[in-house]
Amino acid sequence: MNFLELTKKRYSCRSYKPTSIEPEKLDYIMECVRMAPSACNKQPWRFRILISADDREKVCRCYNREWFTTAPLVVIASILHDEEWVRSDGKQHGNIDIAIATEHLCLAAAEQGLSTCWVCNFDTTLCKALFSLPDNEEPAVMIPLGYPADEAKEKNRKPIENIVLTLNKLT
Repeated sequence: MNFLELTKKRYSCRSYKPTSIEPEKLDYIMECVRMAPSACNKQPWRFRILISADDREKVCRCYNREWFTTAPLVVIASILHDEEWVRSDGKQHGNIDIAIATEHLCLAAAEQGLSTCWVCNFDTTLCKALFSLPDNEEPAVMIPLGYPADEAKEKNRKPIENIVLTLNKLT
């Protein structure tokens, strides 16, 4: 499939089959994450793969939604603030870098027939405490990962002319 087809295939899944994910698929996905670009190649991230029942129970305490419990595993993507690039005006780029790497994860998963969902509305303080994260590490995104038990819905996207401005015509 081409890249546009892949972007259309990827969606926010909210129901997962209990099927385990093959280790080779997970390894492939995480290699795609490793290859994600970051500002000045700092790679200021850490990805924790939560598979055990104990870890999944903990992560579900941070985001208490029934659908979330159906995923066979959850990945916590964290920003390492002491490693992120900072622009000369003080703008930190950890949020941008973690977003790029997380979307690499989501697209690689879709390519492998798996589904994901970005979850950013969770209790980060509780997450940090339950998983004993160091002071420099901020949990930014939780990504449930598994085989979808639901179907993708039509994506409602703005028309291209509403989001792209061409300042000069291509010749």
